[in-house]
Amino acid sequence: MGCASSSPSPSKREQRAQGYQEPAVLAAETSFTANEVEALYELYKKLSYSIFKDGLIHKEEFRLALFGTSKRDNLFADRVFDLFDQKRNGVIEFGEFVRSLSIFHPKAPESDKTTFAFKLYDLRGTGYIEKEELREMVVALLDESDLCLSDSAVDEIVDYTFGQADSNGDGRIDPKEWEEFVKKNPTSLRNMSLPYLQDITTSFPSFVMHSEVENYDGVGK
Repeated sequence: MGCASSSPSPSKREQRAQGYQEPAVLAAETSFTANEVEALYELYKKLSYSIFKDGLIHKEEFRLALFGTSKRDNLFADRVFDLFDQKRNGVIEFGEFVRSLSIFHPKAPESDKTTFAFKLYDLRGTGYIEKEELREMVVALLDESDLCLSDSAVDEIVDYTFGQADSNGDGRIDPKEWEEFVKKNPTSLRNMSLPYLQDITTSFPSFVMHSEVENYDGVGK
């Protein structure tokens, strides 16, 4: 006797990864459509069960998705992971995954891309980009792209970029200087847009900087 419950069955609830949020909610907060969020959820589940089977993306699983191995250390990849991990609890939940990935959507506001890129280079979290931080990141990007430049070539990239961005000459780049640098050098954000995120996502996007590094005259030039 009585009516059947309309709540999801236990099996349905168990299939939802930790941090799950409804596609419509995330679509309203990001540049993705609800259908794209649903596709990202299927991708997220695949990644979050690739090693630890707990419905959360750990750093090792993030590395596995990028490099095909969970063992490879890379400052750039680890920094992206840390920025995706908005709760700073060592894992990426589904909502964090979608919101962070949305920054790379071609339709995402340029201001969001600019802010994310600044945080990417601000390795110490001081609110400024120091020259050594920029150098460390350039080296990491070259390593991820399997490219090797001499120390002098790397120094040339760093010196050029700093000369362009550090407008007040105090030896560090603040958010306002970074914003002005990006406006004058829009290609510095070219890798902050992944065109295929406009389509139904079927594979984890690579954050490798596909730059012609051998012709590099500065970050994004």
